[in-house]
Amino acid sequence: MNIVDRFLQYTRINTTTSREKGAAGIMPSSEGQMELARLIKSELEVLGLVDIELRDTAILTATLPSNLPAEQKDKVKTVSFFAHLDTSAEQTNDTKAKIVSYKGGDISLNEALGITLKLAEFPELANYVGDDILVTDGTSLLGADDKAAIAAIMDAVSYLVANPDIPHGDVKVAFVPDEEQGLRGAKAFDVEAFGADFGYTLDCCGIGEFVHENWNAGDVVVTFTGQSAHPMSAKGKLKNSLLMAHKFISMLPEGEAPQYTEGTEGYYWVKEMSGNSAKTVLKMDVRDFTKDGYQTRMNFLKNLAESCGSLWGEGSVSITLADRYENVANSLEGDAGFPIDIAKLAYARNDIEMKAIPMRGGYDGAVLSQKGLPCPNIFTGAHNFHSIYEYLPVKSLKAASAVVVEVIKITAERG
Repeated sequence: MNIVDRFLQYTRINTTTSREKGAAGIMPSSEGQMELARLIKSELEVLGLVDIELRDTAILTATLPSNLPAEQKDKVKTVSFFAHLDTSAEQTNDTKAKIVSYKGGDISLNEALGITLKLAEFPELANYVGDDILVTDGTSLLGADDKAAIAAIMDAVSYLVANPDIPHGDVKVAFVPDEEQGLRGAKAFDVEAFGADFGYTLDCCGIGEFVHENWNAGDVVVTFTGQSAHPMSAKGKLKNSLLMAHKFISMLPEGEAPQYTEGTEGYYWVKEMSGNSAKTVLKMDVRDFTKDGYQTRMNFLKNLAESCGSLWGEGSVSITLADRYENVANSLEGDAGFPIDIAKLAYARNDIEMKAIPMRGGYDGAVLSQKGLPCPNIFTGAHNFHSIYEYLPVKSLKAASAVVVEVIKITAERG
C-alpha cells in the first residue's frame, strides 16, 4: 500500500476527540480512535513487528526488531516515533478527502457550497504548484493532524521491512489518543516500560520545519473571597470579590498577554473568570520559553496574591500554582542534544532545509520529554490544522516518511 492510500484509509475513520467524554476522564474519548488503533495493530502484525500491545486506553505500541549482528545491537540506541490518533473537535463531520493536481490559483473544495481554498488567504500554496495536494470537500477537517504522521511512520516501517538489507537497531512506534485535549494520551504513557532511548513526535508543520523548543507551561487558579451584604446596608461591610479579581488583573504586566506577543515572548493569559460578589475564581495560563522566565512569572503571581491578601484581609485571596508541561529544550541540553543532530542530518540527506521553529504551544513530545524520553518534533507537511482549509501536499507527506527512515539509518550508523 502506498503512503497516499494508507493516509486516505486512515481518514475514513472518524476519530474526532470528545471534549465531554474527555472531561469525564474517559480515554479514548471516542470509539473511532480505538477503531483506528485496531486497524494499525493489524497492519503492524502483518509487517511482522513484535511486542505489539493495544491497551484499553487505545495506546498502541510495537517494536521493529534490530537486524544488526548480536555484537552490535547493544551499542545502538533505540529510537521511537509517536503520532496521535484523534482529530480536533473543531469539526466533527466525516472526512471526504480527495487529491487535487494543483496548477496554481485557488482550489475549489466544494462548488455547491461555494467553499474555496484561496491563494490570497494562504499564499504558501504557491510553493506547491505542480504538486498533488490532499484536501477535503470543505465540510470537515482533513485529519492530517495527525493521520499524516501515522501514515508516514507506517510507511517508513513498511519500507524497512521490505528492505532488510538496510541496517537498523530496535525501532519503537507508539500511537496515543486524545492529544487534542490536554495531551492526555502522552500523560498516560508509560515511558519506562516502552524502553526507548529517545524519540520524535510527528505533528504539525510544513515541510522542513522542526520543533525542539516550546513553552514551559503552568496553570494558575486564584480564588477571591469577599463578604456579601444587602446593598441597602452594605457600607463598610460589602467586600466585592468580582472587583478584587478585576483589580488583580489590572496589576498584571501590561502587554504580556497572548494578543501582544509572538516568537519566544512569554505571557500571562487571563483565561476564565466566574463567580459573584461573594466569591470569584480566576483561571490563568502562564507561558515562558526559559526555565528562569517561567519561574519568575509564577513567583510574581504568588507574590501578587499574597500582597493583595495582606491588603484586603486574611482569607480574601488564595492561589494554586501547577506545572502543566516543560519546554522540550530542557531535555535536550548539552550532550543530550543528539536527537537534534540526527534529525538535522536526516533532513540534509533528503535535501530538506531544516527550519527550527519555537512552538507556542504544547505537544505530546513535551510531556514525553518531561518523563525522561527526549522527544523533539518532525514535520508532517500539512498546513492549516484545525480548519476546513487543512491541506497536505503529497511530496511533503512522502518527505516526512523519508526523514523517519533516514533517522533510523543514522541512529544505526552512529552506534
